[in-house]
Amino acid sequence: MLSEQEIIRRENLKKIEEAGINPYPADTYLVNTTAKEIFENFNPETKNYQDVAVAGRLMMKRIMGKASFAELQDSTGRIQLYISRDDICPEGNDMLYNDLFKKWMDLGDFIGVKGYVFVTKMGETSIHVSEIKLLSKSLKPLPIVKVDAEGQVHDAVTDPDFRYRQRYVDLVVNPEVKDTFVKRTRMYNSIREFLNGKGYLEVETPILQPLYGGAAARPFKTHHNTLDMTLYLRIANELYLKRLIVGGFDGVYEFSKDFRNEGMSRFHNPEFTQIELYVAYKDYNWMMDLVEEMVEKVAIDTNGSTKLQVGEHIIDFKRPWKRLTMFEAILEYTGIDISSMDENELRDVCRQLHISVDLSMGKGKLIDEIFGEQCEHLLIQPTFITDYPVEMSPLAKKHRSKPGIVERFEAICNGKEICNAFSELNDPIDQRERFMSQLELGKRGDDEAMVLDEDFLRSLEYGMPPTAGLGIGMDRLAMIITNSPSIQDVIFFPQMKKEG
Repeated sequence: MLSEQEIIRRENLKKIEEAGINPYPADTYLVNTTAKEIFENFNPETKNYQDVAVAGRLMMKRIMGKASFAELQDSTGRIQLYISRDDICPEGNDMLYNDLFKKWMDLGDFIGVKGYVFVTKMGETSIHVSEIKLLSKSLKPLPIVKVDAEGQVHDAVTDPDFRYRQRYVDLVVNPEVKDTFVKRTRMYNSIREFLNGKGYLEVETPILQPLYGGAAARPFKTHHNTLDMTLYLRIANELYLKRLIVGGFDGVYEFSKDFRNEGMSRFHNPEFTQIELYVAYKDYNWMMDLVEEMVEKVAIDTNGSTKLQVGEHIIDFKRPWKRLTMFEAILEYTGIDISSMDENELRDVCRQLHISVDLSMGKGKLIDEIFGEQCEHLLIQPTFITDYPVEMSPLAKKHRSKPGIVERFEAICNGKEICNAFSELNDPIDQRERFMSQLELGKRGDDEAMVLDEDFLRSLEYGMPPTAGLGIGMDRLAMIITNSPSIQDVIFFPQMKKEG
């Protein structure tokens, strides 16, 4: 059912058409400047910008008889318009002003204006309009701030459900939201520039996969009709990128859309973006140094400093970052040394710390729960957590000097993991045994256990050089870079429940 405002707008649309004006013209409107450019470069003394053409949404009208003020919002900001009947109405025909502009144009309409830039008596840089054209009629009103009798502000666009579901409106009425996504793009460009400068190759690998692998997660499943086979949306691209290292590339990376059929929260979206990087002849110690260097550069490129305001904290990405082994972190934050405990002893520790566990969890999952519940949220400054138990990391190489440990690190920042990296396991016999252990966990009810990938094992049997691998959660990193409290704030169109 249409609202009163929507009915009025449709009536205005009909009047515009009856007046012989196309409300949705197809021809190109030649824009030659922007609001931001005018504000930054206009000089009242030299009187530059005397022949401008700008386009955007009509966001305000203040009717004042034969002359009015308005505001136009383009992709760079807002600028005031001065519109006079005598300037825009040729040969005494006042329809363009008295009818089209004053009555039929609504807030949110796309318009184009031509004219010259001047400064009003109030000192505001404005465009004196000589020509106005309707470029697209808006049939739904934009939400506006409303103030009740008590002076309380009610603004529909602060509602997260509305903002995430109708991002196209959010971007119009909250133009500062654009800054988040501009910074996100700068973040991608910074990483690309860094990795390309190292000589690594950006590649693409399959999204639809016959076997899902490279992470511990539940997949989305689909069916290919022609091949009559089940396929999965990838949960990671790790195993395909390693195949390329087998094939002879020294360094490959991919910005990948990945999909995990699991819970949603302000840190989790079922569709998310990672960058994964694999470099031959390197190990996880080398990769830690690279991550520090790269993320420090990203902070500077996006915010101009290594120090960023994130919530109530100032986070500094300047190298070097703190490094702790997982067991050292648990000991530091709980006072309990679990480094030599078996599964039963770990269950006792979980009970002692009031951590909920179940029988499907093996030793690695129990340790992960202890770390996640007792340590992770306390790590605010960027910190490398290293040397994980082998049970937690079926794709990582065994530690060169610590039995039962693998060469793995995660970078934790603002209480959440932002990246995961290994000295990659390249022993095909060991890798098969690790996959078999994962199958046993699956039989115990762990629905995130990895599956056996025979083709990947076959590739390893041809030989893979020593390799360092890295995965960075781009959405998590973007949350920090843009000081956003929710992953939904840094994804243009996050997954939402059905309306109604």
